[in-house]
Amino acid sequence: SPHQHGLLASGGGTADRCIRFWNTLTSTPLNCVDTGSQVCNLMWSRNVNELVSTHGYSLNQIIVWRYPFMSKVATLTGHTYRVLYLAMSPDGQTIVTGAGDETLRFWNAFPGPKSKDGSQLGSSLLFPSGIDLR
Repeated sequence: SPHQHGLLASGGGTADRCIRFWNTLTSTPLNCVDTGSQVCNLMWSRNVNELVSTHGYSLNQIIVWRYPFMSKVATLTGHTYRVLYLAMSPDGQTIVTGAGDETLRFWNAFPGPKSKDGSQLGSSLLFPSGIDLR
């Protein structure tokens, strides 16, 4: 995690529906969250303490989670096959997902970094056709 030193999130594989959290400093497991479907990708937001997971069978969706409580911020649907790829824009606001249905989808998922006075820096103009979550 870019927000907590020594925190690692991992997905378990084809039949494991869990996101597992590890303390890499002590090599100990911390928590396991059942997501309901295969975990294909995980990526931390660099701007807020949230995590994105992409999923395969049977839900084929993207979920944004607020850490540490793992409450769902958003559940994103639109792919008809397993979501195999996940990448983030350089500003940390937009994610792009790719699936077995041969589609790419752009999502304006995260707020930008804040300035010292608390105002929002930057914008989501890099991908203006993306779907806004907030």
